[in-house]
Amino acid sequence: MMQYFDPNHYLKSITIVGLGGTGSQVARIVGRIVYDMQRNRRHAPDILLIDPDKVEEKNVGRQLFAPCDVGQYKAEIVGKRLNYALGLATRWIPDAVDAKRHFDRYGSNIVISCVDNHLARREIHKIDGIHISSGNHKDAGQVVLSNSDDPDLIRRYLDDEKVRYLPKEGLLFPALLEPEPQPEPQPENLSCAELVAIGEQDLLINDWMATVVGQYLYKLLYRQPIYNFLSYISADSMAIRSLAVCRDELEAYL
Repeated sequence: MMQYFDPNHYLKSITIVGLGGTGSQVARIVGRIVYDMQRNRRHAPDILLIDPDKVEEKNVGRQLFAPCDVGQYKAEIVGKRLNYALGLATRWIPDAVDAKRHFDRYGSNIVISCVDNHLARREIHKIDGIHISSGNHKDAGQVVLSNSDDPDLIRRYLDDEKVRYLPKEGLLFPALLEPEPQPEPQPENLSCAELVAIGEQDLLINDWMATVVGQYLYKLLYRQPIYNFLSYISADSMAIRSLAVCRDELEAYL
């Protein structure tokens, strides 16, 4: 029996939390998907962007920003571009994510997490709905599809052909909800090009991450069977390895 994820939800909104390297690229893909749905007269969810940060000079080029954007809120810049380019009605909140203030309690959200700190991840972990969570380091990362932090609830449906619940990122990788170790001191005032030159981060890892996030989202919105719940990405080896939705793979994380 080939198992697949079927949350059986009416999906009314997509919220992207974090509009940095990965999040800004994800927003571009989300805008294209929603535009395509509208053009084909499908029900298209609303788009909400959340990020408290402003564009800095070091973001230009590595993230989806231009020199003229420096000093402006990332969420506002990306939201306006989607609206101007595609005629969408994207909304934005230039504030830190808050589970109570920014989300309803009915669980009809798709929450795309593109954050890089444990405090934001903890807040996102509290939110009901379907999560697509991404996290990366120098040249690799992972994308998680999930909707539950209750191991007993997940186990209850593990043998069904249509698996209803998948473990949240915090169950798979508990360390992501804990404070990060202090990074080693780095030379100050390095440009993005200089950071790439010294090997601090692969220039295209965020594009890899965003593409995988976008594929999970596309399958969700177009009601296609989803046979995987966790994808590991390696830009260095140009490979993506995904774990299947099945008892053997899921039980290892419960």
